[in-house]
Amino acid sequence: MHKEVEQIAIIGMAGRFPGARNVAEFWQNLKDGVESIRSFTQEELKASGIDDRTLKEPNFVNAGAVMDDADCFDAKFFGLSVREAEIMDPQHRVLLEVAWEALENAGYDSERFGGLIGVFGGVAPNTYFQQNLVRRPDLLQTVGRYPVMLGSEKDYAITRISFKLNLTGPSISVNTACSTSGVAVHLASQSLLLGECDMALAGGARIMVPLHGGYLCEEGGILSTDGRVRAFDAGAKGTVVGSGAAMIVLKRLSDAISDRDNILAVIKGSAVNNDGSLKIGFPAPSVQGQTLVISEALAMADIDPETIGYIEAHGTGTALGDPIEVAALTSAFSKWTRKKGYCPIGTVKTNIGHLDAAAGVAGVIKTVLSLKHRQIPPSLNFNKANPQIDFDNSPVYVNTHLSEWPAGKTPRRAAVTVLGLGGTNAQIILEEPPEKGPSGPSRPHQLVLLSAKSAAALRGLTKNLADHLKEQPELNLADVSYTLQTGRQAFSHRRMVVCRDLADATVTLETMDSTRVRTSLAETTERDVVFMFSGQGSQYVNMGLELYQTEPVFREEIDRCSEILQPYLSRDLRQILYPEGNNLEEAAQMLQQTLFTQIALFVIEYGLAKLWMDWGVHPKAMVGHSIGEYVAACLAGVFSLEEALSLVVARSRLMQKLPGGSMLAVCLSEEEIQPFLGENLCLAAINGPALCTVSGDCEAIENLEKELSDNNGDCRPLHTSHAFHSKMMDPILDEFAETVRQFRLQSPRIPFLSHVSGNWISAEQATDPTYWANHLRQTVRFSC
Repeated sequence: MHKEVEQIAIIGMAGRFPGARNVAEFWQNLKDGVESIRSFTQEELKASGIDDRTLKEPNFVNAGAVMDDADCFDAKFFGLSVREAEIMDPQHRVLLEVAWEALENAGYDSERFGGLIGVFGGVAPNTYFQQNLVRRPDLLQTVGRYPVMLGSEKDYAITRISFKLNLTGPSISVNTACSTSGVAVHLASQSLLLGECDMALAGGARIMVPLHGGYLCEEGGILSTDGRVRAFDAGAKGTVVGSGAAMIVLKRLSDAISDRDNILAVIKGSAVNNDGSLKIGFPAPSVQGQTLVISEALAMADIDPETIGYIEAHGTGTALGDPIEVAALTSAFSKWTRKKGYCPIGTVKTNIGHLDAAAGVAGVIKTVLSLKHRQIPPSLNFNKANPQIDFDNSPVYVNTHLSEWPAGKTPRRAAVTVLGLGGTNAQIILEEPPEKGPSGPSRPHQLVLLSAKSAAALRGLTKNLADHLKEQPELNLADVSYTLQTGRQAFSHRRMVVCRDLADATVTLETMDSTRVRTSLAETTERDVVFMFSGQGSQYVNMGLELYQTEPVFREEIDRCSEILQPYLSRDLRQILYPEGNNLEEAAQMLQQTLFTQIALFVIEYGLAKLWMDWGVHPKAMVGHSIGEYVAACLAGVFSLEEALSLVVARSRLMQKLPGGSMLAVCLSEEEIQPFLGENLCLAAINGPALCTVSGDCEAIENLEKELSDNNGDCRPLHTSHAFHSKMMDPILDEFAETVRQFRLQSPRIPFLSHVSGNWISAEQATDPTYWANHLRQTVRFSC
């Protein structure tokens, strides 16, 4: 028994297969027993350049498994020119798109992932160059040999993915023929276990050109003479060429659990070897080699073979290969068990043909889907066993119908066999994922964000998301929202909507309700964030109540401030902010008192700022209106929170002792209001080019309001108890300056604007007690 080692989690998958544009359609076809190998029309064959002579050849087989849209590619999305895409092997193109989709399926943005991401995989021989580019000497000469080489050679398919997606882990092209992507999965797993990367993509692609071309059979070859794959069947006549591409995303299991990834399956163990020379010929398979790789994978997985509930076989449907594969499975399993006929086998090749470099990963994805849905799809075209296969004395049998996969004493487990022409074999042991606990508590509403590189793409993305939510009613909207925000790159065409639940999100996205859906074209560069804090007059009972109830960070900051303030106030500020029962009116009256007004505003604004900062939004600069500047100064480090609260209390108490006064908002400029000012009226604030606040004794303010109203002047009294920022504050300036001198003020670490000067505050101003005394008397120059 091997010592327990770290295992590998499969956390994302993407693929395009014959008859299936994505993994979901792939599973539906597998479950329904759909055979995606088809015959081509005469028009398709002739359009592909198949001449009449070839069509009349007796060994020409009019069949193939075609991947839709193999000739399409979004070059602009990846920053490629049309000419670059034109000379690039379609296998490179499609694999690049599938790699992007696999990372999105895993919920990761490669630009924001904090570790190294590796890529392992390969492609089949480049028939696009042979059938297309080589016949375009004009194009080759115009472009040049070097760019053509970069777009054509197998070596660059994987490294191009790393370049375009900015992946800095190992980037390794694997070329072991039909076992390429299976070997890639093994190498990616090993790289993760060795710590060479923290996430890895593994897969492959095979696209045959022409797409609708059929093929010529050769005597003794592996290609099917009747255009069907009849794996393990007595009538097996070979395999059929298929086109497709797929990638899976891997992480160390412990990391995946810690990061709460969506774990699709676990790789318990894997192994790779080569047949060597103990076989009848170079392309022939070997019982001994396959037995050894299966045995090694089982040993690495450290499991009892009797716990394996399904085997995805290589299953090419050849008279030589199928018997050898079953014999190897029987030989390997017999080392641990004598049990017969308990384990179903099947092969995806009966559905989609042989995908060559993508065959292994296609088998892995099929098996992962079987574990997820707890069903085993039928292996097609099996009627009577190949007489060379001894199923009676084997642990395996061919599964010919959709079967439920019941739970057992151990987690559901499966094995995937991947064999390569030339003898490189791979075996992968899979297990269903560990039980995932429910998502934690979430907000009552969720922000759903979408972005794309074009308006058309955004429309398509919106529809796709709405369809997905409709098809997956068990999804948690909070999880969806989180993944859309953190696991997707942000592009210029953006859309957002706030939703209550999954049904609300689906309907809103489908109807594109203009009152709720916001769409915009964002700037290409991020802009700096400035925090702005309001002054007195904006307070009200229950301000921020929903945030207090739903946002832990906001609640913690409000609670923290309230506890610091309790010795100063002899009561709990929270009882005033969020009164219970019949105390609403009393709380509203108290909140009009300067002592509680300014303290409440400071606490709420400070809590909001800390919440935004916890969300990752940090200010480049700040500005505060009157009491709001104290919040800015506190966040900038001029005072500690305890010092700031102490000063706000002292400031408020001193103000409250003064005679009452009034303030009036007027829609006039600084110049226009000047003639109205005098002994009893002061300019308290300049809030805009034509919006000022006048402060003074109550009678003077009433007279000014009447005078302006009589002359059609727009003005509005403010709900304040005193004439702030007027000469009525003069009696408390010296006492407040002395209070400030008790603290050692620090230079600001974040720039903020001074409402006294209307300019950036200097270190000298911020640390000068006289500045803070004048601050409560001078005009608030919020607009200069």
